[in-house]
Amino acid sequence: MPSLPDFRLETHFAKWEFTAQYHLTASDAESISLRDLLAMASDEDRVAFEEMWLGYTETFGAPDLRARIAQTYAGQGADNILCFAGASEGIFAANSVLLDKDSHAIVVTPNYQSHETLPVTICSATGVPLDPDDGWSLDIDRVAAAIRPNTRLLTMNFPHNPTGAILSRDRYDALIALCRKHGIYILHDEIFHGLGPSGTQFLPFVADVYERGLSLNVMSKSYGLPGLRIGWIAAKDRDVLARMERLKHYLSICNSGPSERLAMIALANRRALLARNCAIVDENLPKWDAFFARYPDLFDWQHPDGSCMAYPRYKGAEGVDSFARNLVEQSGVLVLPSAIYASDVGPVPQDRFRIGLGRRGLDEGLAAFEAYLNRNA
Repeated sequence: MPSLPDFRLETHFAKWEFTAQYHLTASDAESISLRDLLAMASDEDRVAFEEMWLGYTETFGAPDLRARIAQTYAGQGADNILCFAGASEGIFAANSVLLDKDSHAIVVTPNYQSHETLPVTICSATGVPLDPDDGWSLDIDRVAAAIRPNTRLLTMNFPHNPTGAILSRDRYDALIALCRKHGIYILHDEIFHGLGPSGTQFLPFVADVYERGLSLNVMSKSYGLPGLRIGWIAAKDRDVLARMERLKHYLSICNSGPSERLAMIALANRRALLARNCAIVDENLPKWDAFFARYPDLFDWQHPDGSCMAYPRYKGAEGVDSFARNLVEQSGVLVLPSAIYASDVGPVPQDRFRIGLGRRGLDEGLAAFEAYLNRNA
């Protein structure tokens, strides 16, 4: 297998995520303690956790967990669910199974790095950028122009990382119709589904509306439980799921049994968890509004459609990379510069940085951010 390049985001986080004093770029919602999660459990689910057998679990995932995951979709059953040790394993498995050296892939950019790096490592790939001047929307005609006879897979994620954009329903439907016409699989990274400001309108899961749709989800982001390391892909194409399951034998083999029991508890309380996490976004968004309103000469600010992140523009003379580096080194405030989202398959904005909206304790970080700006005015 060809060697993979460094994962820019994870390399950056390895240096700063646990050492920076103010983590203002987190892409997950505020987590909770094990005690708090267990307090939500029904008697049945608590007993299942406390008395579980600590052996191997099924490679597909525990049947009752898959059934509970299936209940979050409109038209899936347990047999349409394959669990993974987090979302990244699912991304790796989907690309490895669907693509070969003779394939072609289309990647919506900017994107989470593995969604681009894996297709490029396996085959040829074409990037189709979101348009910041059109609310970070996707030009379906540009997607159509990128299709080749051997195009096998299109990868996208809405709500989008890092902009928080959500594709309009008419363009989403047009994209699915286009892929259906050409027999192209869609890997839709939906890990922020259900998380966003009040009133957010989310797209239907691609697995529910497209026979070649693969819905990627995880407990990490919208639910705020990354420590569980439980992800999954939902799909109507059970042959593809079976092939990914066989590949998983070379990867994690199976999930953590305790994590599966805890994910059962979280999913039984999914509405309460999502409501809590969306309330944090609602609390934080006006604070970012007020912050950026005080510095219109330095930043262009645009509300995200959904998720717990946004991607403002930095207009300072030194450029966003130097700005982000000086900010964390001098003030302990961590943001992600657009270099993290660099692409080899097409141009992406070079003047943006990612901020997070989903964690508590924002006030101290914003105060440190503002103090830095005032010192360097």
